[in-house]
Amino acid sequence: MKNDWIFPAEWEKQQGILLCFPHNGNDWPGKYEAVQWAFVEFIKKVASVEEVILLVADEKLKNKVTGMLEKAHVQLKNVSFIIHKTNRSWMRDSGPIVVKNGISRKAINFNFNGWAKYTNYKLDKHVPSKVAEFLNIPLEQATHNGKPVILEGGAIDVNGKGTLLTSEECLLHPTVQVRNEGFTKQDYEAVFKEYLGVTNVIWLGNGIEGDDTHGHIDDLARFANDDTIITVVEDNPKDANYKPLQDNLKRLQASVLENGKQPKIVILPMPKRLDFDGIRIPASYANFLILNKTVLVPTFNDAKDRIALNIIADCFPDREIIGIAATDFIWGFGTLHCLSQQIPK
Repeated sequence: MKNDWIFPAEWEKQQGILLCFPHNGNDWPGKYEAVQWAFVEFIKKVASVEEVILLVADEKLKNKVTGMLEKAHVQLKNVSFIIHKTNRSWMRDSGPIVVKNGISRKAINFNFNGWAKYTNYKLDKHVPSKVAEFLNIPLEQATHNGKPVILEGGAIDVNGKGTLLTSEECLLHPTVQVRNEGFTKQDYEAVFKEYLGVTNVIWLGNGIEGDDTHGHIDDLARFANDDTIITVVEDNPKDANYKPLQDNLKRLQASVLENGKQPKIVILPMPKRLDFDGIRIPASYANFLILNKTVLVPTFNDAKDRIALNIIADCFPDREIIGIAATDFIWGFGTLHCLSQQIPK
């Protein structure tokens, strides 16, 4: 049976962006206040071009957030609220993946389990059903060989034509943060085909140092269009990221797309090493978010911010490129892409 359901590429027409207002200060110890205002700025940028579907923990937080958004002159007519208490705010991973078949849409629930690392994710598990209900679309539970499949949105990136990017460290490591015990490449590729309409998978190796998710692709390499992949490369040979990112670059240079052609590879720098409170944090320009008219790019008060913005601008000539200060966000080990999930139109 041919699968006509496809996970559209991020640059295809969006209804809106799913976000969740941070209410758990534990994800940003010491920076919680700053992160809330950074989040208001993030919402403002999205709401200027499309709908924001915003999860808030309760009515009290909804009122507080509405006040903050008004203060910041956010277009409130473009903000819709879903009241649901979550454990965390990382919608890329706990939110549903919305797939399309012509004009029909459905949400896929990939059974978030706290990146196979944390035990407090029970509230996050209900995000897909709340969002599907809000969108008034069916929700389908992803399974393989009769068992629920666990997969985070941050672990995959697609070109909407049949090719998907992912990493071996995240999905295939035998002992660390194992999402699906005993799964092989063939198992994952069968799942990608069945639920996302993917016929071709490009496997990268390892992720960046300090990445709490253990190798999410959205810090490594992203599609910019059908046949162009942007990948981060570390230029300091002494840095722990140098070797794995060189290996990923080689894999991309040897890869093919669903049509048998080689992708065009664009190299993006890494910001200088970022440490806070004795911990290396996984800052990456690859965590950009593509919207209908703009691309939001995380910036890190770094000399390479400008270079990264220019490279990304060249890849998206029809969109405005906007840098968003992400030094507060990244203390939670993720930035713009990790915090959001696009809802295709």
